[in-house]
Amino acid sequence: MQLPYVFAPNLCVRSRVRVWFVCAGALWMCIVLNPHCKTEQKCSWLRELRRWNSVDVCPWEDGNHGNDLPNLTHSLPQGAHGNQESRPHRTVFTRAIEACDLHWQDRHLQHIIASDLYANYCYHDNQDGSLFDTRGWPMWHEHVPTACARVDALRSHGYPREALRLAIAVVNTLRRQQQRQLEHFRRHKKELLHKAITSITNMEGWVGHPLDPIGTLFSTDPLCLSLSRLDCSSVVSRAELQRLPVQRLLGEGESYGALAVETALIGLGQQRVMPDGLYAQEKVCRNEEQLLAKLQEVELDDTLVKIFRKQAVFLLESGPYSGLGEIVHRESVPMHTFTRYLFTSLLPHDAELAYKIALRAMRLPVLESTASSGDLSRPHHMVSVVPNRYPRWFTLSHIESQQCELASTMLTAAKGDSCKLETVLESIQKNIHSSSHIFKLAQDAFKIATLMDSLPDITLLKVSLELGLQVMRITLSTLNWRRREMVRWLVTCATEVGVYALDSIMQSWFTLFTPTEATSIVATTVMSNTTIVRLRLDCHQQENLASSARTLALQCAMKDPQNCALSALTLCEKDHIAFETAYQIVLDAAVAGMSYTQLFTIARYMEHRGYPMRAYKLATLAMAHLNLSYNQDTHPAINDVLWACALSHSLGKNELAAVIPLVVKSVKCATVLSDILRRCTLTTPGMVSALHSRRNSGKLMSLDKAPLRQLLDATIGAYINTTHSRLTHISPRHYSEFIEFLGKSRETFLMAHDGHIQFTQFIDNLKQIYKGKKKLMMLVRERFG
Repeated sequence: MQLPYVFAPNLCVRSRVRVWFVCAGALWMCIVLNPHCKTEQKCSWLRELRRWNSVDVCPWEDGNHGNDLPNLTHSLPQGAHGNQESRPHRTVFTRAIEACDLHWQDRHLQHIIASDLYANYCYHDNQDGSLFDTRGWPMWHEHVPTACARVDALRSHGYPREALRLAIAVVNTLRRQQQRQLEHFRRHKKELLHKAITSITNMEGWVGHPLDPIGTLFSTDPLCLSLSRLDCSSVVSRAELQRLPVQRLLGEGESYGALAVETALIGLGQQRVMPDGLYAQEKVCRNEEQLLAKLQEVELDDTLVKIFRKQAVFLLESGPYSGLGEIVHRESVPMHTFTRYLFTSLLPHDAELAYKIALRAMRLPVLESTASSGDLSRPHHMVSVVPNRYPRWFTLSHIESQQCELASTMLTAAKGDSCKLETVLESIQKNIHSSSHIFKLAQDAFKIATLMDSLPDITLLKVSLELGLQVMRITLSTLNWRRREMVRWLVTCATEVGVYALDSIMQSWFTLFTPTEATSIVATTVMSNTTIVRLRLDCHQQENLASSARTLALQCAMKDPQNCALSALTLCEKDHIAFETAYQIVLDAAVAGMSYTQLFTIARYMEHRGYPMRAYKLATLAMAHLNLSYNQDTHPAINDVLWACALSHSLGKNELAAVIPLVVKSVKCATVLSDILRRCTLTTPGMVSALHSRRNSGKLMSLDKAPLRQLLDATIGAYINTTHSRLTHISPRHYSEFIEFLGKSRETFLMAHDGHIQFTQFIDNLKQIYKGKKKLMMLVRERFG
């Protein structure tokens, strides 16, 4: 026998064929468990399996390189592996190797698979009473995956009757074990709950197991096989289904379909540890979804509803044996996906039980933090929980999304029931820690509440608003790329709830928004015409809402004047006192708390609103923060400086005289200074602001007197300093550019009454100081003499 063909050619692709190999491992389990195989055949298979198992690149069973699971193939009657040392790593062939030691000679096992009428009165070695249930039907106590592998082997090798008999015995065993677990927990419930901790009794869960025991039992049922649309080439044909026993192995009122459904519910509800490794965790999710897909094909009748009720009660009351017990282990697999199916199935028949089990399933212990602060008993005091996310939970994002889906399903079903909505809301606030998922739930609730053309469901709208408020609190101090969208949505939601909700979020804005968000989004939206029309407010209500928005804007401006002052001024335009207060906040913050960019922006706004003197005041304050060096001739603030000088010039000589010293102090760039100088000499100060275009008889300002003389001297000095700076590290390719620069400087020099003399002296000094740059100085002589 050769190595499987996908294993040999290219060993580096093992991650791509891992699923195939796990299936191959289960297939080999069926092969070696053939009840009529010869000993020499089994020995030959064992040699090959061991050889493949010893290859270094043989895939591991769970795809994880840190697996140290012990040997779990416990065949109870023989105990062949009870004392065998655990292997350090389990490959896809390990279970098949272990199964080579299993046999079919156990008398009880032979009786189970041989007869439909086998019961406790037919067997006299049942001294401890463990081989039959209370009804007298046989049970098979073996490690469940191994027992199910036997069922699979019988069915695969053409023994459908025998497979069905053994499957029913295994299911009877599971049901009896479940009952005993419930009785045991009830006896020790007070003690276990007092400890407030629990352990997982099943370190190897049945759902997601490599041998798929629950799927095997479910598929052994004739009804479920037919639901799977088997064709005539299948191992069990439709003709064979007709010949299978119908009621001999079942109790009164039972059916194979009901037994299969109950088996699936038992397996899905089992508390089990989350396995290691990405592949193993994905397999748990995938296997669970496959089982649920099969269950959804089964139409519920009264019998199945009773089974659902029974299993729901078992799951709620079975303690550590159930994934829905009162206390679950931090590492146990969550029950969200399974419980959503249970919830929707039970809701039409037993709503109270459906909600009880869904609310129990909402928890996610792996994200719980014991170090939380604040009063968690009241929703509006919910704090942001920083979860301890275990990196080994690779499917955590999928799990959280399923938790969110369960919550959304409950919210949808609870529409119109204020009591249930409040309970679901509390569960969401307690158990969901992802702001993105809470935001999704808030949006879902909002859509459901406003879906109909009639009046919206105000109770569900309030739930939506509460969830939105929690999102705001959680994301207030953490980064979230959707934060702006969340804030806008919350205002929309509050608008739908009513004016009191808008007023409430503005009153408590500091717990929900940053000052920038509160002014630029919240207050601005509240005062918009769209909001006023949507709320259908009268004049008195409009004024009250606007007053709250203005108060919020002023508070934000005081807290963060750099980012909120302009918004506050805009929002307070129609109220003189509020506008004056906002302006004073800007003046107070201008000395140290605001940048020249912010001040220039507010100054331009003031000019636009018709307050030129206030704009001038803010422009002078901005100039005090500005510093333009000699080589910053493309600085973004240049336009603001030119605007400030133009504003001062338009206001009059005194204003221009006051701003020029500030310009001289802040601006060292020669080209900017020369531009300002030329603009100041074109018109008489105050001409632009002359009322009714009245002609001004004033004269142009003299360049020989203050304040333009100071500006002229500063411009000439800037050209001289810039020239020396450029010559320090000039290269030949910049010579022509430098000559052009000197040409512009001469134009400024000549504006002075002795400018020609000054420029000649300046050129002579350059020739003397930089005489080593012969080529450059030759170009200077050619141009300037």
